Amino acid sequence: MAEKHTILGGKVHVYKRPNSSVWQCSTYMHGKNRRVSTKEESLAKAKEFAEDWYLDLRGKKSRGELVSEKTFKQAAERFEKEYEVATAGERNEVYVRGHKARLKNHLIPYFGDLGLSQITPGKVQDYRIFRLKEDPDFKPPSRSTMHHEIVTLRQVLKLAIRHGWLAALPDLSEPYRASHKVSHRAWFSPDEYKTLYTATRENAKKAANKPWRHSAEQLHDLILFMANTGLRPDEVNRLEYRDVSIVDDEATGETILEIEVRGKRGTGYCMSMSGAVVPFQRMRKRNSPEATDLLFPHDHKKQFDRILSETGLKIDREGNRRSLYSLRHSYISFRLLEGADIYQIAKNCRTSVEMIEKHYAVHLKNSIDTRAVNVRRSNRR
Repeated sequence: MAEKHTILGGKVHVYKRPNSSVWQCSTYMHGKNRRVSTKEESLAKAKEFAEDWYLDLRGKKSRGELVSEKTFKQAAERFEKEYEVATAGERNEVYVRGHKARLKNHLIPYFGDLGLSQITPGKVQDYRIFRLKEDPDFKPPSRSTMHHEIVTLRQVLKLAIRHGWLAALPDLSEPYRASHKVSHRAWFSPDEYKTLYTATRENAKKAANKPWRHSAEQLHDLILFMANTGLRPDEVNRLEYRDVSIVDDEATGETILEIEVRGKRGTGYCMSMSGAVVPFQRMRKRNSPEATDLLFPHDHKKQFDRILSETGLKIDREGNRRSLYSLRHSYISFRLLEGADIYQIAKNCRTSVEMIEKHYAVHLKNSIDTRAVNVRRSNRR
């Protein structure tokens, strides 16, 4: 049972929580319960602190400085309820859970008791510094992790603006940030890609009489399939056999796959390279699937990482870690190196020309028309 005392005619309560050595004080003023720690172990000193604190609050109220406003925690709780309902079916469940995890683990513990108007650019910068120095025994969060946390913070503050709880959005940009060089995403060069699929083919052969034979064969076909379609990993994970058709392409005279893709950009279409046909036929023969069965019902990330480590392909020359996503980057890079039209690549990969130019500019040399660049004006007499 908490020990409790009242002062100033019952307007202020001084109490001590169980298992705590310091006194707390509380009062109700301007439509809100307010409480603070006295940080004192002596009851007499705690009462003195509580009196001064109450009188200071009353002075602020008379001057109009005591504003009753929503706290960040209240806005965050409202955001969680609204966001999940409003984005049902439009946002990936993992993405929604990520917002909740960032609020619960980091943002609410730091900003929770603050009024929304108290979240200033300086306070946000203090949060960045706090996160980077939070625990010296653990690796500090990456730039990407910090970016996602600030995105979640911005979403909550935007909700507060919509409900009239906050007048304007504070500047959340990162000060002192230098512009970053443009570097291409991790991919496999043609020689590295050959090394990769040769390794997975040998891995499948070695597993011929093993319990994991099916998984090894599926991994090999997954790599060939992704490198010849440019699909994102999440798009591949959603593919059902009824989404894929083998067709004869009139434009090239080749047999290719026509794929109906469901991913983060909604429903789109992909015309594969001819190299995707044989892996698809092998999977259809191996699995004897129903039309609604998934092409790749199991996760192959650990297998793939093991192959990358064994072949020395896990890290590229710029220190980027390769993953299944690198096969999509390789597909786009191969098409650019072959001189394919960048607009058609963007359409087939369900992305934008701007994104390709930004992340794959190193491969655009074949799309530059030297006749248009190396123009020389003739000298006039």
